[in-house]
Amino acid sequence: MEIGSVTTPFGRRSMTLGMLANQVMAGEIKPDQSVDKWKLFRALCEAKPLLGIGDRALAVLNALLSFYPKNELAEENGLIVFPSNIQLSLRTHGMAEQTVRRHLAALVEAGLLLRKDSPNGKRYVRRDRAGEVNEAFGFSLAPLLARAEEIEQLAAAVMAERLHVQRLRERITLCRRDIAKLIEAAVEEEIPGDWQGLYGEFRDLIEGLARTPTAAQLELLLHELEALRMDILNRLEIRIKSAKQRGNANYIERHIQNSNPESTSELEPGFETKQGAMAEQDKGREAETLEEGRGEAAQSRQEESRQSGGRNDGGGLKSFPLGLVLQACPEILAYGPDGVIRNWRDLMAAAVIVRSMLGVSPSAYEEAANVMGPENAATVMACILERGGHINSAGGYLRGLTRRSEKGEFAIGPMLMALLRANAPAGRKAG
Repeated sequence: MEIGSVTTPFGRRSMTLGMLANQVMAGEIKPDQSVDKWKLFRALCEAKPLLGIGDRALAVLNALLSFYPKNELAEENGLIVFPSNIQLSLRTHGMAEQTVRRHLAALVEAGLLLRKDSPNGKRYVRRDRAGEVNEAFGFSLAPLLARAEEIEQLAAAVMAERLHVQRLRERITLCRRDIAKLIEAAVEEEIPGDWQGLYGEFRDLIEGLARTPTAAQLELLLHELEALRMDILNRLEIRIKSAKQRGNANYIERHIQNSNPESTSELEPGFETKQGAMAEQDKGREAETLEEGRGEAAQSRQEESRQSGGRNDGGGLKSFPLGLVLQACPEILAYGPDGVIRNWRDLMAAAVIVRSMLGVSPSAYEEAANVMGPENAATVMACILERGGHINSAGGYLRGLTRRSEKGEFAIGPMLMALLRANAPAGRKAG
């Protein structure tokens, strides 16, 4: 056998029980046992986190394997390699000899190499007259052969863990997308609920994740995100069911109203003030105002809604809560009366100041207010101020949005949600 007896290291290097255990294990190699050295090296590269070795130690091991004459590691071929540190330095692309020695020691400590030192500590080989190796002194690759099965199992475990983490990240990405888009849809559809609070909770979960998370941390995050997504879905499903019920009730209500046009007791409380304002208008114009939200009656309805704290559509656009607008566009607060915006009137006054500051013509802003509605036009100006560094011509940008709004191709919701995400930390502090 290659290792006929236990060998101790040369010089001041001390002998340890770990070295002795490695030598005993190497002495138990089966005579017919063999393994492809480069296949085993690839497994070592995969299993390095579990073996406690680094990239440079693997580079030194790769150099040692290159000095082994056969592709198959087998005891019958001999398992000792004996290159000098100078030769190893060349094979490792110029690694300093001191660094080579340090990583050789790390490989020995990790139980991947054995030292078989000569009496004077030099590495060399003795051959017989036929040129066959009689005895060699250097580094034994026997631990690699003895631990080949273990190393392959460790490599498989590392690859399985990496695949598991990759799948966790994929599921987290999908869950994050679902939550963000569901909240955005809920805000755009004006569904009642603490959507700002839910969005803040969502951002806290994402930002609380470590830079290099473990699989356990990713599993915990995924569990919490799935619970949040389920909560949002439940809220939206409840809203859908209630909307269906209201739809049936509205059909019956319209039938009663058509049967008795003079009756006003079936109208919802939120529309009583509107009905009073439109009582003197002719029936055809009233129907047109309710269905299309255009003309002078629609503007009157918006004015009354502002006074009563409600939210109406302007030109087909949906208005959003003032608090949400200010959270997404905090820069416009500085232009409100005394640096504060308390209501929609303050926001519209601030928008006029911003319009002048950004060089938007009065006609462009007036046209936007007519098409979108005063509240939505002020909201758009706040958004333009927030994105001022990315817009070359605020006036041209506003006219473009006005044209798109006329065609029904523009919605304020996505713009607000994008700014809300960008200002999420600041938004939570203000809230």
